[in-house]
Amino acid sequence: MAEEKYGIIEETSEKEEDHMISETLKQNLNDQMNYEFYSANAYLATAAYCSAEGLDGFANFFLVQAEEERYHAMKFYHFLNDMGERVMVEGSTAPNNSFSSVLDCFEKSLLQEKEVTKRIYHLADIALDEREHATMTFLNWFINEQVEEEALFDNLIQKLNRIDQDSNAFIMMDQELAKRSFTPED
Repeated sequence: MAEEKYGIIEETSEKEEDHMISETLKQNLNDQMNYEFYSANAYLATAAYCSAEGLDGFANFFLVQAEEERYHAMKFYHFLNDMGERVMVEGSTAPNNSFSSVLDCFEKSLLQEKEVTKRIYHLADIALDEREHATMTFLNWFINEQVEEEALFDNLIQKLNRIDQDSNAFIMMDQELAKRSFTPED
């Protein structure tokens, strides 16, 4: 349907008039929300491994990561609600509970973050293709967050590769990570 706005005639679709997002985008946003909940559980499982190994600082690091992922999931929840869309919470598969070392925990976590990045980029591509500006603005926060997350894990993996697990440096790293806390960002 043609609509005149500011002297310019534009074609608008039903979607634009209602400002509803497409079914494809809605499903992918819901899927990502559920994947963020899955990621929170994956970090909880990683924290449990670290706790069992007596590494409370590393466990704290992963507990904070789990809290961040739950926060991210809730951002998707609130965005979908704000857009007038139905949130669909689904069950998830059990996360990995097998780790061979702290380094293994961080390497698997980096792979997890890279998967999140890939999924966020896919969402951004859909939103861009559909000219869904509100969703693009929303996703920009996650794009920036993923750059930070991957850099954080890369940095910690580099440090872990340089130190012996029985060294004072490893103990100091564990103590340093014990100080980390969750602070929601907007």
